Amino acid sequence: MKAKFISSKEAAAMIKDGATIATVAMTLISASESVLKAIENSFLETGRPKNLTLLHSAGQSDRVRGIQHLAHEGLVTRIIGSHWGLQPRWMEMIANNKVEAYCMPQGQIAQLYRSMACGLPGKLSKVGLRTFIDPRLEGGKMNERTKDLPDLVEVVNFKGEEYLFYNAIPLDFVIIRGTTADEMGNITTEEEAMKLEVLPAVLAAKRFGGKVIAQVKRVAQIGTLHPKQVVVPGVFVDAIVVCENPMEDHRQTSSWYFDPAYCGDIRVPVSSIKPLPMSIRKVIGRRAMMELKKDTIINLGTGIPNDVIGSIAAEEGISDDIMITVESGIYGGVQEGGIDFGIGKNLYAMIEHHAQMDFYNGAGVDFTFMGAGEMDIEGNVNSTKMGNRCTGAGGFIDITQNAKHVIFCSTFTAKGLEINFDGGKLNIVQEGSVKKLVSKVGQISYNGLLAREKGQRMHFVTERAVFELRKEGPVLIEIAPGVDLKRDILDQMEFKPIIDKDLKIMDSRIFQEGSFGLKDLLK
Repeated sequence: MKAKFISSKEAAAMIKDGATIATVAMTLISASESVLKAIENSFLETGRPKNLTLLHSAGQSDRVRGIQHLAHEGLVTRIIGSHWGLQPRWMEMIANNKVEAYCMPQGQIAQLYRSMACGLPGKLSKVGLRTFIDPRLEGGKMNERTKDLPDLVEVVNFKGEEYLFYNAIPLDFVIIRGTTADEMGNITTEEEAMKLEVLPAVLAAKRFGGKVIAQVKRVAQIGTLHPKQVVVPGVFVDAIVVCENPMEDHRQTSSWYFDPAYCGDIRVPVSSIKPLPMSIRKVIGRRAMMELKKDTIINLGTGIPNDVIGSIAAEEGISDDIMITVESGIYGGVQEGGIDFGIGKNLYAMIEHHAQMDFYNGAGVDFTFMGAGEMDIEGNVNSTKMGNRCTGAGGFIDITQNAKHVIFCSTFTAKGLEINFDGGKLNIVQEGSVKKLVSKVGQISYNGLLAREKGQRMHFVTERAVFELRKEGPVLIEIAPGVDLKRDILDQMEFKPIIDKDLKIMDSRIFQEGSFGLKDLLK
């Protein structure tokens, strides 16, 4: 059998009007840039293909590339995805009702491919219950245009318990990326920085008679690929596009064309990791990490956690006392963040994306550190939609709903907040104009009432105050040295919190340069 090798322009021509396509990538890792650009160019030049439905589990852009190429009114009529934080054109289209938009948890989409592949009508899960994904709240519908459309998720009762049922989404095309294809079409991913959910998505397309288009960097002679390295057998691949400009269109990640450390081919010296400079983000991360226990598995979400937690762990000498994981499937090492979120150097292990979500959904990680937009009097947290700015859930709901201990990391106010540190105290130079402790969150990404019913541990950590979620609601348990309780905390909230009778002052060491002794605090 011989594979069908075609140009990116020919690949775009395969996609018919009204088709449902799925793309597999995360941030820009494994994004099929040549194919996506060709689809965009075809639409701009000819108006075809049009009225597509786009399904994607993770966000797939670096603000410029990736599925940003498909963000044109008329090219895509419906988008079903998890995260658009690095996709400004998609957020603009969603906010302005230029596309039907559904948000579903990242892990549920990745695992839905597997359910579809094995012939099931959908996926049963508790993930998303009583959040904005639940059809009794919003049904994951992210704008007015989508509000009156059919639900993609149902509430069902099975053996006396409530679940959400994520319905199958028949696929016409799946677009994947590998590193090497042989002449038969067998695909390997040896230089990719994540394993992702490539094979389940491919098999989901095949279940519905869909086509698989693969972008690769190079071609090998038939029979020369090690069978254990083959991720997708060639019998499932309908067309292969060999990238003509790998430096631009087959980058390993946004910031690097190729670095062998990110795919595990080499390990780099890390003995000289420089401590992060003092900042509000570092202070928040330090206090959040004081909740940790030794010999536990932790997860890092985007934002403050991924930017500072790993560096603080190295600075404090506790990297060997905990295991850091990220939703992409990486374990240990030194994590990247921002537009390169989800990759790392010197990893101990890298597993598939859907398998990582199996762990997060099932056993539940010991600690998860997550960013947060706002929290209300019930302990509900919104991190998915602020006003009309829709970033989406990503893996947030999958991870926080089942973690044993959730630690939200956030500034107390936003927009204009300026602080400094002096002698182990916090000094507020300028207050932020936007309150983040609100009477009612704009969207429920994390349900505080559900967490309280389950007895889940939760802390909301800011630079000046720490709240602990208890049966009675969020309780203020600590304030920073140097702040005034009324002026700097209570007056900057939209609700009156419960104040612990044993209100403590935050450890002054976290506001000072040098190690703050975290290793001695681990139990």
